[in-house]
Amino acid sequence: MREGRIKKALSGFYYVEGDGEILQCRARGKFRKEGISPLVGDWVEVRELGNGEGYVEAVKPRKNAFLRPAVANVDQIVIIASEAIPKTDPYLIDRLSAIAALKDCGVVVVLNKCDLNSAEDLYHIYRAAGFPTICVSAETGEGLSELKPLICGKLSAFTGNSGVGKSSILNALDSEFHLQVGEISEALGRGRHTTRHIELYHLDCGADVVDSPGFASFDSEELNLELKRRLPETFPDFEPYLYSCRFVGCSHTKEKGCAVLAALQDGVLQRSRHDSYLRLYEELKPLKEWEEAKK
Repeated sequence: MREGRIKKALSGFYYVEGDGEILQCRARGKFRKEGISPLVGDWVEVRELGNGEGYVEAVKPRKNAFLRPAVANVDQIVIIASEAIPKTDPYLIDRLSAIAALKDCGVVVVLNKCDLNSAEDLYHIYRAAGFPTICVSAETGEGLSELKPLICGKLSAFTGNSGVGKSSILNALDSEFHLQVGEISEALGRGRHTTRHIELYHLDCGADVVDSPGFASFDSEELNLELKRRLPETFPDFEPYLYSCRFVGCSHTKEKGCAVLAALQDGVLQRSRHDSYLRLYEELKPLKEWEEAKK
């Protein structure tokens, strides 16, 4: 029996890396019975069969796990955004950062294509909200030296709306990478998906990264009852004001004496952040405790 980490899952096989070797493994049927599937990023125990093959026998305890993309033990989500084509809606960043907080993940905001658009508005919003935020250009290399220390020694999931430059940034970070890069449709302002599966990569700067499909892959199932209960605390810039409201159980949406709304009125909190909070609040509002209990 040996230990390793799942680097890739494809066509029913798990590619487990350990001791400088990659084994092609299948998983025991017991995982299906237990309702647990091994995921990219999992630390696992493997029984070797010889000829580079084996079976995944056990999954080590996880720090966290995401449904879509199917990945585990993520330290942080690196959100790639842009104010050039395709332009990123701040709500998508805020939605994803809330899910990350729920999963005990850090968040780094990377504003790509700064050679085409400085992205000053997004930079100001997310720096003010307390997220590590940097401007980069995969085309010119600007800002990449600032990104490397933010991801070194961690497992980061790279994500963002299609065409924003996730694969281009990975290619620019490590000369050994040759990930496919999609073209931008100027008519639609969208990019074509180039990431087809989930895979863990090692960068020469000492980082582990998962290149995942775009924002849509973080399935709505992640917007669950737990997020509804904890929504205010998933906005870290709200935290200083959450316990200063006049009424216990304040929803921070329209109540009199709400400290969050007061901070918003005073310009301490960013308007777009609260707008995203309201959208998430309304999206989660229909979820009921008894519906969760049925699952």
